[in-house]
Amino acid sequence: VAARLAAITVQLAMALSGGMALWRTCSSSVRGDLVPRTSLSRPLWSEQMIVVPPEEERVRHAAVVTTVNRKIEQQDLGRLFAVVHFGGRQWKVTNEDLILIENHIEAECGERIRMEKVLLVGAEEFTLIGRPLLGKEVVRVEATVIEKTESWPRVHMRFWKRHRFQRKRIIMQPQTVLRINSIEVAPRLT
Repeated sequence: VAARLAAITVQLAMALSGGMALWRTCSSSVRGDLVPRTSLSRPLWSEQMIVVPPEEERVRHAAVVTTVNRKIEQQDLGRLFAVVHFGGRQWKVTNEDLILIENHIEAECGERIRMEKVLLVGAEEFTLIGRPLLGKEVVRVEATVIEKTESWPRVHMRFWKRHRFQRKRIIMQPQTVLRINSIEVAPRLT
């Protein structure tokens, strides 16, 4: 047992000192890396990074912007969709969608509101992504407050057996229903 322990100590010292790295599998030792080379330990693609010159990057950006501007000018957008942040959640919405917010908002029923936290707007052939938000001058998402109500009663019960302890709470969460009226993109991107 002492000889076996000494052999393991020598192998560990060699591995830590940068000599031959050893790792054990079952009862035999294998020479090589400490971590087996698999698709998870190294990427599938080559290690070389393709560097794009800044001028070429500007040319590509200008080409994309002109293509998107041409689509916007032709009003050939199809059905627009947007991802908005509202009420602590993110919602993917299109025109005439109904969304149920789990809290009351300050607007009254029938009022139109503007959703200002727009994360993304997309059409059939392009998508504008904010970092993290799109500007107010780029996109406009408007909604109407349809209904303000409360949820169905939910029972929250706490019970400890053999302690004569039980608490029962009935929870009714406020809710607001919104209808998305329009999603509009600026007539020209810069």
